[in-house]
Amino acid sequence: MNEYPLLAAAALVVLAYLIGSVPFAVVVSRLMGLQDPRTYGSRNPGATNVLRTGNKAAAALTLAGDAAKGWFAVWLAQYLAGDLGLTSRAIALVALAVFLGHLYPVFLRFAGGKGVATALGVLAALQPLLALAVVATWLIVAVFLRYSSLAAIVAALFAPVYYVFGSGVAWYASPPLGVAIGVISLLLIYRHRANIARLVQGTESRIGSGRKRT
Repeated sequence: MNEYPLLAAAALVVLAYLIGSVPFAVVVSRLMGLQDPRTYGSRNPGATNVLRTGNKAAAALTLAGDAAKGWFAVWLAQYLAGDLGLTSRAIALVALAVFLGHLYPVFLRFAGGKGVATALGVLAALQPLLALAVVATWLIVAVFLRYSSLAAIVAALFAPVYYVFGSGVAWYASPPLGVAIGVISLLLIYRHRANIARLVQGTESRIGSGRKRT
């Protein structure tokens, strides 16, 4: 048993932030000889913007990398929890840290992506069934309304609701983790504030429309 659980938790939180800061959109683009995603489209270092190059493989790798880093940071904290004496509060802080790393990455001067894939990776590590419910929500909205941004916003809104009301049925909720999921959802919605404005104005691009918004 670790004699310094607070120190161990702090170290994992810092590590999680650094993992979240890895800009897969930029890394994948450079490895595949593509333009830096921060120089075109929305200038957002995320999978959706990388897809604007027309390279679906690069976008898929970016999506997988961003989701994987969210999953790995939380999984690592859960795996080491017993040996290091970590509480659910520590795991919740790790979940927030890796997400904040993606939003405000130290390697990109704190100008990161919107966090959809990373948030999904975090949820998959915390509770796989919750992640499936959130993905299903995204798909339903995306298929019927054809707005990727709206699908992400709605899915983010429902994530903490699913977590609370699914407790005792599909899983057992932890208050610290519930708070972390709620904060992640609010931050994700905040990062979509420009999309929300365009949705209200009726100028947001629909999936498959071919229109490119910044």
